[in-house]
Amino acid sequence: MTDHLKGLLLTTLGVLFVVPDSLYVRLISGDALAVAFWRAVSAGAIILIGVLLIQGWAAIRASLSTGWPGVIYMLLMGSTAPGFVLAVTQTSVANVVFIFAAMPVFAAIFGRIFLGEWISRRMVLTMMGVFVGLGIIAYGTGENEVASWRGDIWALIVCIAYAGALTAVRKVKSVSMIPAIPISYLGAGLVLLPFCAPLEVVPGQTHLLLGHGAFIAVATCFLTLGPRFISSAEVALLILLESVLAPLLVWAWVGEDPGRWTLIGGAVVIGALLISNATALRRRRATVPG
Repeated sequence: MTDHLKGLLLTTLGVLFVVPDSLYVRLISGDALAVAFWRAVSAGAIILIGVLLIQGWAAIRASLSTGWPGVIYMLLMGSTAPGFVLAVTQTSVANVVFIFAAMPVFAAIFGRIFLGEWISRRMVLTMMGVFVGLGIIAYGTGENEVASWRGDIWALIVCIAYAGALTAVRKVKSVSMIPAIPISYLGAGLVLLPFCAPLEVVPGQTHLLLGHGAFIAVATCFLTLGPRFISSAEVALLILLESVLAPLLVWAWVGEDPGRWTLIGGAVVIGALLISNATALRRRRATVPG
């Protein structure tokens, strides 16, 4: 198997495993912060066990020796654990995943600010299209009883945090940051513990809590490994699958109607990113010999 095929396979599996994330949050009954606690702790514990069995403590020490980029990465990743649950519990799943689709735009902005990377005309046009789509989603929030601007704000915060984490990790490309993820998640759980009652969520829901953590653990690892072998355009195109599949899964399972304005705004966001990344991918292939 070639590295490119390996990257496509790992990234696709990562996207498919992250699709049920929103559905799990919908199915688990309990306080949002308690659900966020179990999401962070269960996923963090599973990844930690895997890291220790496969790589040992040396890998964790290596990730901790990456300086400020590593610290920023871990803090931002840790913040996404409660942020995601607060977003899904306060607005529609469709709003959340369509806002998340804008992550490459914020990553490009951070790349320009912190890494000095040039933003192409293609990316500027993409940003304009994405922000128009986000504006349409925000406009339609008031007409959807499931949606709320508070959840939309949380989704935007998580989107920006993920983009910042991806930017930070690019400063330490030589070190695998998978061992840093359980530190982020378990640390988030410790921060959340004084503000919630985790045991009140457990009765009758252990299978959901463990299943949620397992899906997040697998998805996080695959989405950290896969993009190392394929282009950013290919990664962005594959991640768009979540924006399409997650709302459909929640719609089919719990009957959550995303609303017409969310679908229109989401179509604008996904369309802009789809055209942009397809163009980048075609140009890349045209410059590759043979």
